[in-house]
Amino acid sequence: MPRLVIEGMTCGHCVQAVSKALAKVPGVTRVGEVSLERGEAAVEGSATVEALLAAVRDAGYEARAAD
Repeated sequence: MPRLVIEGMTCGHCVQAVSKALAKVPGVTRVGEVSLERGEAAVEGSATVEALLAAVRDAGYEARAAD
């Protein structure tokens, strides 16, 4: 399950926007937790990390793969 570090989320609306953006990526079967407190998101499926990062960036947030 890829985990992403998301920067720029400040409220529940941001969490929803990131969740929706990730859910639209081809190959995503489930968006797990998107945590405002930790600034992270978990995704299940066959989507590439690059596609997930691009979707988050297109939604207006910065993202990188979690270490």
